[in-house]
Amino acid sequence: MNRRWLDLTDFFIVSQMSQMWRVKVVGLGVVALSLSLELLGWLFGRVRHRRPLNKVLFFPSKVACVEHLFSPNSARSCFCPLPHGVETSFSRLLRHLLSASSSLDLCVFSFSNMDLSRAVLQLHQKGVTIRVLGDKDYSAITGSQIGVLRKAGICVRCDAGSVHMHHKFAVVDGRLLITGSLNWTLQAVQNNRENILITDEAELVQPFMKEFHRLWALNDPARFYKQL
Repeated sequence: MNRRWLDLTDFFIVSQMSQMWRVKVVGLGVVALSLSLELLGWLFGRVRHRRPLNKVLFFPSKVACVEHLFSPNSARSCFCPLPHGVETSFSRLLRHLLSASSSLDLCVFSFSNMDLSRAVLQLHQKGVTIRVLGDKDYSAITGSQIGVLRKAGICVRCDAGSVHMHHKFAVVDGRLLITGSLNWTLQAVQNNRENILITDEAELVQPFMKEFHRLWALNDPARFYKQL
């Protein structure tokens, strides 16, 4: 009788402990679910309320070394005489340009700046799809980088119309617009009063993408061969 009573007592204790564990497990599950929902809500809130990127750069830019932007992982220091570690309008422009990971559509009137050319060439070497639209007259002047880009295998088209292709804009990855009065020349960067607007607002980016696609198709060399 006592043995049976002890067995029943043990069974009751084990059952109670098992039930308590179930309650704890369910409780922990509820807490984990609640935290997960809060985290998801916070993440969606951040995405939904993320402030758009809108930056304005003014030129002429201070002259400073930009080597670190081309070789950010290099252990070697640059020993050029230019100031180092200085953030300038030009370095900010380069940084946004070099952020391209999939595509770069460039529409520019005059392009002779060596550092900007180096940035485009580096993106090309990384596998970024690049399309360049230039002005037919200014592409042929001494110092133009258009020929350098074409020689590197970058797809370049020149506006064959009777008017100058005077645009100065770039679209990075189809989502970031870089536009303004700045020609891509050393003179404009260091000596002219110019401006650049950088934005990822779709309402501004999309019209420029549409215009680029229109001009790209309009200046397809195949169209002119068919007319011959």
